[in-house]
Amino acid sequence: MKNLCVWFEWSSYSLCRKLTCPQPGPVCTSPWQGTLPHPDRTKMEEKVRSDLLTKDELIEKFKGAPANYVVFAGMLMVSAAVGIYFWRRGQKNTEEFLMASRSMGTLPMTFSLIASFMSAITLLGTPAEMYVSGTQYIALVLSYPLVMGAAAHLYLPVFSGIKITTSYEYLEYRFGKSVRLLSSSCFILQMLVYMSIVVYAPALALAQVTGLDVDLACAVIFVVCIFYTSIGGIKAVMWTDTFQALCMFGSYIAIIIKGNYDAGGANVVFDRNYQSGRVELFNFEPDLRRRHTVWGLVIGGYFTWVSVYGINQTQVQRYLTVKKTSQAVKAIWLNVVGIGSLLLICAYGGLVMYAFYFDCDPVTTQQVSKKDQLFPLFVMQVMGDYPGVPGLFVAGVFSGALSTVSSGLNSLAAVCLRDFIESACGVKLTDAKATLVTKGLGVIFGVIGYALIFLVKSIDGVLEAALGIFGIVGGPVLGAFTLGMFFPFVNTLGAFVGTLSSLIFTMWMGFGQTASVLAKHYDAPRWSPKMPTSIENCPASWLNYNATTPVPPSATFNHLPLYEVSYMWFSAIACMWCVVVGVLVSLPRPQDKRTVDRRLICPNLNKLFCWWPRPLRSPLEEYCRDIGADFDEKMAERYRRDASADGQINLAYQKKEEF
Repeated sequence: MKNLCVWFEWSSYSLCRKLTCPQPGPVCTSPWQGTLPHPDRTKMEEKVRSDLLTKDELIEKFKGAPANYVVFAGMLMVSAAVGIYFWRRGQKNTEEFLMASRSMGTLPMTFSLIASFMSAITLLGTPAEMYVSGTQYIALVLSYPLVMGAAAHLYLPVFSGIKITTSYEYLEYRFGKSVRLLSSSCFILQMLVYMSIVVYAPALALAQVTGLDVDLACAVIFVVCIFYTSIGGIKAVMWTDTFQALCMFGSYIAIIIKGNYDAGGANVVFDRNYQSGRVELFNFEPDLRRRHTVWGLVIGGYFTWVSVYGINQTQVQRYLTVKKTSQAVKAIWLNVVGIGSLLLICAYGGLVMYAFYFDCDPVTTQQVSKKDQLFPLFVMQVMGDYPGVPGLFVAGVFSGALSTVSSGLNSLAAVCLRDFIESACGVKLTDAKATLVTKGLGVIFGVIGYALIFLVKSIDGVLEAALGIFGIVGGPVLGAFTLGMFFPFVNTLGAFVGTLSSLIFTMWMGFGQTASVLAKHYDAPRWSPKMPTSIENCPASWLNYNATTPVPPSATFNHLPLYEVSYMWFSAIACMWCVVVGVLVSLPRPQDKRTVDRRLICPNLNKLFCWWPRPLRSPLEEYCRDIGADFDEKMAERYRRDASADGQINLAYQKKEEF
């Protein structure tokens, strides 16, 4: 039986996992973790690798190449110069500072959309995911066409039909001020935490290859972002996003080409990953607790990313900076190619990294303290002898952080100004004062984001943390927009209760999972198994480490099965919770569909049912035709002006609704 298991290790990973070895050892372990020998290792002498340098040696190599610092400093200087350029051109009013006077082109908008959220999280987290857990995560790319289709043809037409600065203004028109302020608060919380994670990730990369202090690296990123965002406005942000996106692609492609060559070519890369069981693409297990499956990545990934591309202020603000809606639609569809290719490039980088370290694992030997440091170590290992190339990688990762933070600061300033200062507080500002306040808000949010760095340091796995934040906070807000655009009968009370209850539930679920992991109650080997690694050919300099002692589970923690749900389902669960609760609360007193402003309902709503049988489709089509039939535009404009103080913008009822 044991010999049979040895043979299956290299011929069929899935069968080997199902076999039982009488004595777990270095060849077959239970659960599937530990070390694996090369399939030909028993036929030849062990060969200790002499090409691997320790982390300290790599740091000294980086410091000894001034070209690395020149490349990195050049990227920062270009970003700052773009901000200075648009500052010298001046911003005539707040509309130009926040919306670029709706004069941006399709190309910079496309790159800005890519760079805003596919940042250092993707550049560092995706290769680490491939190395540690295998290739199943690549199935996320299948959700991108669905996401972009929904964003371009379901959500964008509504935003384009009304003149707004922030996406949350829509919620006030549709439901009232209470829902708008709740959703805006969620956005502020989401972006501040997300920016902190995004900045801390490249800071780890910089510390890994240069030895600089992590806190200092974080400060440098925020200072540069605050500078060019505050003085240059949205135009500076979008053009620097374009430059930084090119830096991300360029640096990664150069590194992967060299790493692929050092590993022995694509055939060797695939073979080593396949033999170790990392090549897995068709896990259709329906259990929501399994960390990555096709269902979770396609369905859960759809909800996660549509909460970004469909309704998030950072992306919607860019959609509204172009003259024509067709430009925004084209840019959104180009993002399928952009973010899809970036994900696949980063994923292949992870496969190359494992093929390089297949017989000497940096995690086990403690050359890295967190899995997100794996790729920076790999970059220095294969590119350290080429002056300037490691600096190009650091510049690329920092570009991802800069683009995300600059986009976030500009959007946060817009939301705070429009949704809180002007709408909630009723403060009326001139264009000159509003522009000045917006710049000050950018600085304030930058300082707050930097302070939150010290709270996210303990997070292991930037990819999971970022997507988890999207689900926990972005999911309920997506539910609010979905209720408004696709359920004409839902009223203000239903939307508010649905959003708030969804936020509370998903926070309980998400933070409960985090607490469960810290308390050692989360069953990681079962729901999030790690792929096998080996240290059999490590040099002696890598083997001088202290083995970690397992920490026993906490006896006082009350673990619930809910805490084991995969983070990929957070957004889907949150959105569905919000929709179901919102509908149920609205049913006793539904909103009159005939008095709703039709511009606030998705214009393609009836097309969603075109594939239904005619007996079911006809009543729905008739229902859609009646939406807004009795809407009075003149009365609506007067009502909005008179009722703007208490937030009752919608004409759901003939009298103001008390809420």
